[in-house]
Amino acid sequence: MSKIALIGCGGRSELAVSFHRPDLGAELVCAADPAAAAGQKFAERMINERNQQVNLYADYREMIEKEHPDAVLVLSPDYQHKEQSNFCLENNCGVYLEKPMAINVEDCHSIMRCAKKNKLPLMVGHNMRYMRFTRKIHELITAGAIGEVRAIWCRHFVNYGGYAYFSRWMCEEDKVNSLLLQKGAHDIDIIHWFGGAESVLAVGMGNLSVFNRCHRRKPGEPRPNDDIPPWPPLKKLNLNPVMDVNDHNMLMLTLANGVQCTLLECFYTPDACRNYTIIGTEGRIENYGDCHGNPTVEVWNTRHLDRNFNMQGDESYDVTPYPGSHGGADPLIAEDFIRYMHGEKEPDIPIADARAAIAAGCAGAESMRKGSIPVKVEAMPEDLR
Repeated sequence: MSKIALIGCGGRSELAVSFHRPDLGAELVCAADPAAAAGQKFAERMINERNQQVNLYADYREMIEKEHPDAVLVLSPDYQHKEQSNFCLENNCGVYLEKPMAINVEDCHSIMRCAKKNKLPLMVGHNMRYMRFTRKIHELITAGAIGEVRAIWCRHFVNYGGYAYFSRWMCEEDKVNSLLLQKGAHDIDIIHWFGGAESVLAVGMGNLSVFNRCHRRKPGEPRPNDDIPPWPPLKKLNLNPVMDVNDHNMLMLTLANGVQCTLLECFYTPDACRNYTIIGTEGRIENYGDCHGNPTVEVWNTRHLDRNFNMQGDESYDVTPYPGSHGGADPLIAEDFIRYMHGEKEPDIPIADARAAIAAGCAGAESMRKGSIPVKVEAMPEDLR
C-alpha cells in the first residue's frame, strides 16, 4: 500500500480526500500545515468522509523524515512550490503539485530537473483536463468536427474574485507573479491543448482598476470569513493590505503552429463562467456553462446565411459534470496520479505542458509590465526536452 502525505491543509485540501484510495493501493496517512486549526479541520474531514486517521505536523520536513511517504501532495501557496517540491523529490517522494507549477519559469526548470535526477514521478494538478466539457471539446477537435483549428478565444468571468483572490496573498505580485499564472494557467493549458501547440509569442494588457479602490484591512488583521461578497464590488471591505496584480487581464498568444488565441479574465464580474470558442476551417465550437449546472457544448459546422444569432449549434452535446468536486475532475485526477505513481500509465497532463502554461503566463505578464510589447515565450531547455 503506497503512503501519501499532504503539504497544505487550506482551501484546496478538499482535493486531498480523493487521494485516499485503498482500492487503488494508496492511503493518505499524514498532513502538514503551520496553521494548527487548518490541520485539525482537515483531519476531521478525513475521519468524517473516509474514516481515516491522519498524523498531523506543523513542519513538512519533519513529516517526511518521520513518515517516509511514497508521494506528497503539495497544495501550498504558489511561491512555496519550488522549495517544497524539491525537498520532497530529494527525499525519495513522488510529487503531485497543485497548479500553477511555480511562479516563474526558472523554478519550473528546477523542479523538473530535480524529478529527472531522482527518477521520481512529478505531476501538476491541471484538473481542467479532466472536466467533462473540456474533454468533449478536445474530442470533437481531434475528430475533425470543425476542420483545422485557427483561432481560440477564452472568456473567464470570476464573480468571487474579491473574496478568493483580492483578500489574501493571491493579489501580491511577489507571491503569484500574476493572476495569469494563479488563475490563468488553467486556461492557457487548455488553449494549448485545444490548439495542439505551445505558445511562442505573447502580448498582454491589463489593469488594477476596481479592487484597488476598495476598503483594505490593516496589516496583521485577520481575513474575515465573508465568502458571499457584497454587490457592486466597490462595496467590498477588508481586502488585502498589499495589492499589486491586475484585477482584469487580456492576453493574446500565438502558438507554434500559427493558431492565434485570446484569454480574457476579469475578477469583478457579477457572474461566473468559463467560455471557450474554437474556430476552425470548417466550423466553430463553443461551450455554454462549464463544470456547474447543465452545460452544453455546441458545434456549428454548416453555413448559416441568416444573421440571427442562435445559441444552439447544428450539433449540441450535454456535458453535465461528473460527480465529485470541481465538476468531477478531482477524483479523476487523483486516480490518474495514483496509477502514474504505480507505473500503470502516464498522466493526462504531461509535465512539459504544465511548464508551457507558466512560460506563456510569464511572457504575458512581462508584456503587460513593458507597455504591451510582444514578448517571446521562453523555450524548453535542451536538457529537459
